[in-house]
Amino acid sequence: MKNTTPMFPGFHLQTLRRKPRSAQQKLAEKMALLRQKSFKQIGEVFEKFIPRSLLKPEQAGAMSRRRLFSKENTFWAFLSQVLDADGGSKEVIRKLQSYASIKGIKVPSSSTASYCTARTKLDEQMLSSILEHTADRLEEMPETGLLNNRRVIVVDGTGISMPDTPANQEIWPQISSQKPGCGFPTARICACFSLESGALLSYEIGNKKSHELPLFRKQWKTFKQGDIFLADKGFCSYFDIANLEKQGVDSVVTLARRTPVKAASSHQKLGPDDLLITWKRPVYSATRSYSKDAWAKLPGEVSLRQIKVTVPCAGFRTQQFYIVTTLLDAEQYPAEELADLYFKRWDVELFFRDIKTTMGMDILRCQSPKMIRKEVLMYFIAYNCIRRLMYEAAEEANLDVRIVSFKGSLQALRNWEPHLNQANISKSERFRLISTLYEAMTDTPIRQRPGRSEPRCRKRRPNNYQLMTSPRHEMREIPHRNRYRATIP
Repeated sequence: MKNTTPMFPGFHLQTLRRKPRSAQQKLAEKMALLRQKSFKQIGEVFEKFIPRSLLKPEQAGAMSRRRLFSKENTFWAFLSQVLDADGGSKEVIRKLQSYASIKGIKVPSSSTASYCTARTKLDEQMLSSILEHTADRLEEMPETGLLNNRRVIVVDGTGISMPDTPANQEIWPQISSQKPGCGFPTARICACFSLESGALLSYEIGNKKSHELPLFRKQWKTFKQGDIFLADKGFCSYFDIANLEKQGVDSVVTLARRTPVKAASSHQKLGPDDLLITWKRPVYSATRSYSKDAWAKLPGEVSLRQIKVTVPCAGFRTQQFYIVTTLLDAEQYPAEELADLYFKRWDVELFFRDIKTTMGMDILRCQSPKMIRKEVLMYFIAYNCIRRLMYEAAEEANLDVRIVSFKGSLQALRNWEPHLNQANISKSERFRLISTLYEAMTDTPIRQRPGRSEPRCRKRRPNNYQLMTSPRHEMREIPHRNRYRATIP
């Protein structure tokens, strides 16, 4: 070592300073910084909704070591992936590479193998616990006065598709009318949402043969005494209405599979088009979706209200329909209020549109059933977190959360995310950024246009490409686009 103090031989200023760091130590510090901030920028917004205790490293085994794709980093990376407009695994790696480039660190490999392997190690039960926590946080909102401050749970089903792999086809096979290699696996999801907050409370996933009712019955534990079950005619079932009434849960559903009771056959006329009626227990048959023992436990009859609803707005597909409900008190629950409640049932279709179309869950990306289930869970966790942000933003702006745009909120979050990705950001600056994020989410409320007719049709025509009616390696393409037809050589 060169002596920099010639007046004091053997005395080195370096000995008075901190010990020089080795190149290995400097690299380790840079990698620690990379692990700390490259994935958690989205966590700066959502971490107060996610319990930290569930993201701690395991005591032993998978996800126990602190490495680049640790348990916490992998979770935030997966959450960031489902929130991105692209939604691919490569998007996560590109974020990591760009952050490393900005910090002057060696850019990691473009391979997604390490990240995808880390995702498989995330525990599905841990993700389910996080989803339950996000739903519980949303249910802590103040009461809104709807139907005497009773919680309304709206239920519906939807379908999703996924990559065509043998494993996925075995669990969720494609429709039988499609030849092998010409379709995609399809799954059926039945979910329960809070009508007021939009929170996803529970869900069940099945294949194309799974009807919504059996999937719904697996979620009865979601309901608490005093809740109200709201659904369309697909859920009009004596079995479900009677069993939920035993739990102290009232039902409001559209009449289906039964003839409306006339006023002469009713027990009492409660008002115009408002009748008190009785349903007899249906005769058991082997084709029913429940056992004979479960049928025998049903009451012999249930008392219901039948309300005829006339749609006053022009342009609606249905002009009249019937509602049946176990809310028998006409003074406490007027027929007009129940009709307005059922009109809000359409919100569940918008909830699914937010998840499938806006967030992109309509077509999943994972290749195995195990990862498909985790991907669905991550989408639902992200959805609930955005709903919570919307509620907080609406509360600060003194707005009704129903007029805050989900798509606008997601767009704002995607564009604010890079600005939160700063290593030296202060608490005050982070608070300012999140406050401006809330302002951006609420500055353009949704215009309310009640009674607007929106037919279920598409204006934009699809491209004139032929359909795949045989496996790709067997199919021969006809070159004339105006006469497209698949043929086999």
